[in-house]
Amino acid sequence: MLKVQVKRFDELSTTELYVILKLRSEVFVVEQDCVYQDVDGKDFKSLHVIGYNDEDIAAYTRIFKAGDYFKEASIGRVVVSPKYRKDGFGREIMKASIAAVNKAYGEDTIRISAQKYLLKFYTSLGFNVVGEEYLEDGIPHMNMIKN
Repeated sequence: MLKVQVKRFDELSTTELYVILKLRSEVFVVEQDCVYQDVDGKDFKSLHVIGYNDEDIAAYTRIFKAGDYFKEASIGRVVVSPKYRKDGFGREIMKASIAAVNKAYGEDTIRISAQKYLLKFYTSLGFNVVGEEYLEDGIPHMNMIKN
């Protein structure tokens, strides 16, 4: 089971920030073979939801209040370390992120930009597809909303 912490950018230690950025790069840039600017300046205004397995950062998301990224509150950069993918940490970090959006922002409506191959996973968490498929950095995505 993950131990989850929610932190503002200025509360992250340099080590935590390094490990988070390394994990995001490992998965989103290297593993998915996608050249894009991960460090996008939005980390400063988001809350960082960090899932620890012992001392390891095993899973991570960042969350935004309504208006800071989308019109609705949102969850993004959902990532689980490859070495923990069979442990259910994706579901745990998403449940913790949904709870963090509710607690920090008082929001029940949450938007995500989901990679298409993960639609079944996000649907199981209460998200519904809105709109048409689109490409983001060459990867098929769908907008999804949870009310």
